[in-house]
Amino acid sequence: MRDTNRFIYGIVLGVIGIVLFSSKAVMVKLAYAYKVDAISVLLLRMVFSFPFYVTIAYLYRKKNSDVVTTKADYYWIVVFGLVGYYLASYFDFVGLTYIKASLERIILFIYPTIVLLLNRVFLKYTISKIQLGAIILTYLGIVITIGEEVNVSGSNTYLGGVFILLSAITYASYLVGSGWLIPKFGVVKFTSYAMLVSCLCVFVHYGITAQESILSLPWQVYLLGFCIAVFATVIPSYLVSASIKLINSSNLAIIAGIGPISTIVLAAIFLGEKLTLIQLMGTLVVIVGILLVSLKSPKR
Repeated sequence: MRDTNRFIYGIVLGVIGIVLFSSKAVMVKLAYAYKVDAISVLLLRMVFSFPFYVTIAYLYRKKNSDVVTTKADYYWIVVFGLVGYYLASYFDFVGLTYIKASLERIILFIYPTIVLLLNRVFLKYTISKIQLGAIILTYLGIVITIGEEVNVSGSNTYLGGVFILLSAITYASYLVGSGWLIPKFGVVKFTSYAMLVSCLCVFVHYGITAQESILSLPWQVYLLGFCIAVFATVIPSYLVSASIKLINSSNLAIIAGIGPISTIVLAAIFLGEKLTLIQLMGTLVVIVGILLVSLKSPKR
C-alpha cells in the first residue's frame, strides 16, 4: 500500500472508530428512557461483548509468543482490566444517569490532560509551558460548560460530572500504567484480555447488587445493549488500534477532536439535546486545549 493511500485509509478508520465510540453515550441514554439502571445496561454491554473478546483472545493467543511474560504480567492485566475498563465504564454509565450525552463526551475528552499530569507525578515527565497553558485552557472550558448546564438542568449536573471525571481519571490511569505491558502482549491480545477481566468484574458486580432480573427488560434495551457492545465497543476498539498503527497516535489525536462534536450532533438528532451558545464555546475551548496537549508529547 502506497504511503498516501495508507495514510488516507488510516484516517478513515480513525474517523469511523471515533464516531462509533462517541455513539455509546447516546445509546446508553436511549436505554435509560426505558427505566433501566446503569449496571443492567453495562451488563448487557459486557454480555454481548464477551464472545467477541473470547474469540479474538483465542485467535491471537500465539501472537508475541516469543516475548517472555511472567505471572506478574498477568496479575497486572487483571489490575488494569479492573481499573481501565470496569471502573471507568461503571463511573461513565452512572454519570450518564445525571447529565447529557453531549456533556459526558466533553468531560471524558479531558483524559489526555490527566495522562499528562499522572506522567508528571509518577514518571517524572516534564510539562512544557504550552502544555500547562493547554491544561488550564481545557479545564476552563469544562468549568464554562458545566456551569452553564447547572443553570439549565440543576445541581445534579455536578454529581454526574464527578462520576464522568472519575471515569476519565481511571481510564487515564489505565493508559499510563499499562503502556509497558502492551509491547509484551500486543495491542489486540492485551485489549482482549483486559476486556475479559472487565466483563467478569461486571458479571460479579451485577450478581451482588442486581435489583431487577436481566431477563425482564424491554426488547429495545437488549437491542441497544447489543449495539453498544458491537458498534460502540468491539468494532471501534480495533478500528482505532488499526488507525494508530497506520498514521500514529499524534495524527489520531487531531482526528479525535471530532469525538465531542459527533456526540453533540448525534445527541441532538436522537435525544433532542441542545447546548447553549456558551456551552458550545466551552466545548471549542476544551477541544483546542486537548489538541495542544496531545500534539506536544511529554518529555522526561
